[in-house]
Amino acid sequence: MKRLVILTGAGMSAESGFSTFRDAGGLWEQYPVEKVATPEGWQEDPNLVTDFYNGLRQQLVAARPNRGHEILAEMEQDYDVRIITQNVDDLHERAGSSHVIHLHGELMKVCSSRDPDNPHFIRTLTHDHLQVAHGERAGDGSLLRPWIVWFGEAVPRLTDAIAEVEQADIFVIIGSSLNVYPAAGLVHYVPNGAPIYLIDPKEVQVPAHRAVEVIQEVASVGCQRLREAIAALP
Repeated sequence: MKRLVILTGAGMSAESGFSTFRDAGGLWEQYPVEKVATPEGWQEDPNLVTDFYNGLRQQLVAARPNRGHEILAEMEQDYDVRIITQNVDDLHERAGSSHVIHLHGELMKVCSSRDPDNPHFIRTLTHDHLQVAHGERAGDGSLLRPWIVWFGEAVPRLTDAIAEVEQADIFVIIGSSLNVYPAAGLVHYVPNGAPIYLIDPKEVQVPAHRAVEVIQEVASVGCQRLREAIAALP
């Protein structure tokens, strides 16, 4: 069974009604990135950051996986599908995908602000308990913070992602601007000879000297065309 490794970005979830951060009208226009997505912003005003992510979770539970998410899950019947996502939403999982690496954390999880990646203090919130109260504490006594990789922080699952890409028979990029590193650099680990597909309605510059098959569509349409294209591969 061929291994299909897929890198997804904000464009993957755009049709699901979940605000993207970088596009026009995205959340950064309402909240400066340095206030809500950096360690310094957290230190300055943890209540503002807590409120921001509480609001974002309300948006997420109202969103639904789109047809693109569903197609990727369905493709597990024919391929060994591994998804590496820059997104913090849980829409891939809700659509039924089994193997998802979240490079930038998960919105539905909270953790210790002293030791964010300590599994003992990572907690998954539920749809009927989305809100974190001001001053709420993790098990180690530190403030609960979102389990999100903020700008300036290390990406703990990058090594796992690289290992997946190095084993790809087919590599696909969906809805990523490829402006954010280290995720954008994953394309450099695609084995020679493995075809690369890119799905995005906008033009995207791929940071590698490799042939790329471009499907200039939104995720839902592009994923169907992808499925047809790779089914025709030898």
